[in-house]
Amino acid sequence: MVAAGLADRGTGQHPGGLTMSAVRRWLAPMAPAVLLLGLFVIGPILWSGYVSFTDAALTGAAASDPEFVGLDNYRRMFADPALWHAVWVTVVFTVGSAVIGQNCLGMFIALLTRHRNRWLRNAVGIAVVSAWVLPELVAAFAIYAFLNSEGTLNNVLVAVGLEGVDWLYHAPVLAVVLGNVWRGTAFSMLVYQAALAEVPSDLTEAAEVDGAGMLRRFWHVTLPVIRRTIATNVMLITLQTIGVFTLIYVLTAGGPNAATQTLPLLMYDSAFEFDEIGYGATISLVLLAIGGSFAVLYAFSIGDPDEEGS
Repeated sequence: MVAAGLADRGTGQHPGGLTMSAVRRWLAPMAPAVLLLGLFVIGPILWSGYVSFTDAALTGAAASDPEFVGLDNYRRMFADPALWHAVWVTVVFTVGSAVIGQNCLGMFIALLTRHRNRWLRNAVGIAVVSAWVLPELVAAFAIYAFLNSEGTLNNVLVAVGLEGVDWLYHAPVLAVVLGNVWRGTAFSMLVYQAALAEVPSDLTEAAEVDGAGMLRRFWHVTLPVIRRTIATNVMLITLQTIGVFTLIYVLTAGGPNAATQTLPLLMYDSAFEFDEIGYGATISLVLLAIGGSFAVLYAFSIGDPDEEGS
């Protein structure tokens, strides 16, 4: 065995049979991706971490020569009521529009159009996807035109004898949640349509023969089969929703009275409205930590497929 090990060292071959040249050939195609990842992801994160320990600003002396302030930005941030309010609004917006809204509505539409006429599926798909393919700025203006005090919704309410409401002022959180649901549901619908197409028909037919109703078949047959797809979809739309900025900024700009000020808007206001780049970078790290926490929860929720199959 010692001789074999020495032979492996001499030939540059690992005990598993891979030579160093084979390892290099395997890693070479990944080099551009790793380089781009470091340049556009890891680099900015490290820069934000450094800036969060300084008083960097857009104007004044701190713009050209920022000073190291240690943990001052972090102490200020955790003592700032605006941060905790923004965290709460971000959680409400994310859970309401992504986890509940887009996820559940996408599943419902996918189930509703399953085994339906092709023309009906195409019509529903086009209607839902049309909102998703719009640029976020255009979609935000469309929602604003629908919900503002003189918008389409109030005109319809007045036409049927009801009183219009300034939705963006009296129910701003509900307005931005519904707007994000309208725009983003198509992604979940497409994911679940693909997943439902892979559910073995013999399983559902066997459950139907055993007397299981539609809800029981969905709960005991369909859901276990597409569980990993659900976890993946929830993670993706959650991470996307946490960072939503343009839609909320166009609809309410975080108002009224910071009622819809999520972490991205608080970070923007701190860094670019009040010129405090260092403090804005500190808030951005909180947003990064929340996104990372969701990713870790996802990794644990899907488990190990090899363990389930054993």
